[in-house]
Amino acid sequence: MKLKHIILRSVYIIMPAAIVMAFLWAPPAEILGEASRIMYFHVPLAWVSVLAFVVSGVLSITHLADRNRRFTGLDEWAYHSASTGMVFTILTVITGSIWAKISWGVYWNWDPRETSIVIILLIYIAYLSLRSALAHTENRGRIGSAYLILAMITLPFFIFLVPRIYDSLHPDPIINFDRTIYLDGRMRVTLGVAILAFTLLYSYIVNILNRIAILNNTVEDTFHEDH
Repeated sequence: MKLKHIILRSVYIIMPAAIVMAFLWAPPAEILGEASRIMYFHVPLAWVSVLAFVVSGVLSITHLADRNRRFTGLDEWAYHSASTGMVFTILTVITGSIWAKISWGVYWNWDPRETSIVIILLIYIAYLSLRSALAHTENRGRIGSAYLILAMITLPFFIFLVPRIYDSLHPDPIINFDRTIYLDGRMRVTLGVAILAFTLLYSYIVNILNRIAILNNTVEDTFHEDH
């Protein structure tokens, strides 16, 4: 078995381990108590939401730069990364809303970080709509790749700048009154394992989608050759 497949399939071990650690091993936060355990799902989901965009952007850059077409299907791989990332972004919004209800008493209050993740979700939706609209267009791959590159460039603004330009409740003041995040050693390890588990899950899903696309293309090529 190839090393890549071994690494990807390790998600079958690491994901259950992360879930057990999140609920049974890591201690609850001092202020939020047991509700703080949602952090081990919300934070990794948010991380993958951004990672998927970055991967899509890098693949798109490679696709546009590959004028000799040495690599095939990169635009489709970028699409798979983006579509998977959108699912993770939706889950990020859902878990974030639950955390907000527990912490602030409301599911949504347009906190800067909440607003940023919604904008990222809208960018994902716009890309998928664009790709669908260009389904029978020859330049769909190039146009979609250009969009993903521009989208990736906007990420630092929404992820890092906006939450620091405007006052935010998320998440520092919630965990400690001095606006600093302190994590117990077991909490740090659990969070790290959870981030690794969700990263592997994302990679595993995208890898399956890519393999399906390769099989479909092979079947189509064989069909055209026979006819």
